[in-house]
Amino acid sequence: MACEQISYRKSTGVGIIGAGISGIAAAKQLSHHNPIVFEATDSIGGVWKHCSFASTKLQTPPCDFEFSDYPWPQRDNSTFPSYLDILHYLHAYATHFDVLKFVRFNSRVVEIRYIGGGDGRETTNLDVAAGPGEFGPLLSGHPVWEVAVETHPPKTIERYGFELLVVCIGKYGDIPKMPVFPPNKGQEVYGGKVMHTLDYSKLDKEAARELLKGKKVAVVGYKKSAIDLATECAQANQGADGQPCTMVIRTLHWTVPAYWIWGLPFFLFYSTRSSQFLHQRPNQGLLRNLLFPLLSPVRKAVSKFIESYLVWKLPLVKYGLKPDHPFEEDYASCQMAILPENFFSEADNGKIMFKKTPRWWFWNGGLEFEDNTKLEADVVLLATGFEGKKKIQDLLPQPFSSLIVDSSGIMPLYRGTIHPLIPNMAFVGYIESVSNLQTAELRCKWLSRLADGLFKLPSIKKMLDQTSEEIEIMKKTTRFYKRHCISTFSINHSDEICEEMGWKCWRKNNWVLEAFAPYSSQDYGEED
Repeated sequence: MACEQISYRKSTGVGIIGAGISGIAAAKQLSHHNPIVFEATDSIGGVWKHCSFASTKLQTPPCDFEFSDYPWPQRDNSTFPSYLDILHYLHAYATHFDVLKFVRFNSRVVEIRYIGGGDGRETTNLDVAAGPGEFGPLLSGHPVWEVAVETHPPKTIERYGFELLVVCIGKYGDIPKMPVFPPNKGQEVYGGKVMHTLDYSKLDKEAARELLKGKKVAVVGYKKSAIDLATECAQANQGADGQPCTMVIRTLHWTVPAYWIWGLPFFLFYSTRSSQFLHQRPNQGLLRNLLFPLLSPVRKAVSKFIESYLVWKLPLVKYGLKPDHPFEEDYASCQMAILPENFFSEADNGKIMFKKTPRWWFWNGGLEFEDNTKLEADVVLLATGFEGKKKIQDLLPQPFSSLIVDSSGIMPLYRGTIHPLIPNMAFVGYIESVSNLQTAELRCKWLSRLADGLFKLPSIKKMLDQTSEEIEIMKKTTRFYKRHCISTFSINHSDEICEEMGWKCWRKNNWVLEAFAPYSSQDYGEED
């Protein structure tokens, strides 16, 4: 059992949990408060370090995954950086801005307790939510959250008090999402090896190849990780003795070979102000509410235009991989995957096969499907996702744990950063867009200036209304809304954040908002 000692900082300030992309961005923007960053592992990088395979690459060009004040040393927007490139870039950024000094490695947060009431009561802002109540100052001068941290070595537990706690542990990694089966149809009846992508990512390149080579492999899933896994499996099974890999697909999604559609750059369709004008967004006013139904044919035409290219370019019909839902729904839920160059060539060579089924389960020799067919498999790889929200719910105390996910399954975060009913806590990295890095960076800038008291939030009721409106828009746009993706109104989302801070916003490239300038450096500090 770990030895416990109490270790409150005399000057309580900012605590950050997690040193992935979001945690490092938060540490940089809050560096003037000398934050403590707790990282459970021995390195920064988050999922890029601990949940990546040899073939894992960024899904966007470098210009869309770049901090506003630290460009890539050599940017080639025609290629997609590997996970190693991302890690090198993040390390260079953290080193350049001297952020690593705030990080405490091998320090896992095991418990969070609310102590803000001073009398031990666990309270929320629920009592003022129905009225004009305010979200209190983030830096109040006394600890609000007590954090228990287990360190290795020497495996002791220390407790810290913080005025502001920033949670950056992410939606992916740590807790795998596992399928649930009827009795006697789970992996206990199967004679082969079952592995989730979380465990597969811990294998080195040689061990991964040895696992796949000469084996009949089933990959369950059809998102980016599953596609990468199937490609790695096909590469490990080259030659006459190689075995095919079968992708078991429950839900199809649109895949894209590159960011060009019929010779036009992809950003023209969804990532400009004019293209996003076609889509519903929060606070859009009476005129836009009247125009929105009239623009429906244009939105559908854009989606059909892209679909026509993908069906022409890729053998989706040949392999039964053409989704029934519009392309726009995948884009609006941030589920559009970039294909590896050789994915369909491996399918043409018989190294990747496909089985679409709504339900499946195990038998002793492999997988069985709802249509009563069976698939022999030596190895079953589960690319079934992660329980990211459960990870946060397990960490937070009640009643906050029950507030973090609403009845629709979404984290209702104002500006994608704070929960109006949870005091002195922020969450970074829980909404998605075309550029998750830039989305996180802007919200960290917003959080830093909020903590410094440079602007005030609206009432709790108005914040709750705003988040409810965003959720309703996502529900109307895509059936996959639970991912909390703002890609179809990301520019407006950024505009509103900048306006709330008293900033003007401008664009350095055609893809996403990158740079921000305050109206007055005298009022809002030096320009970034």
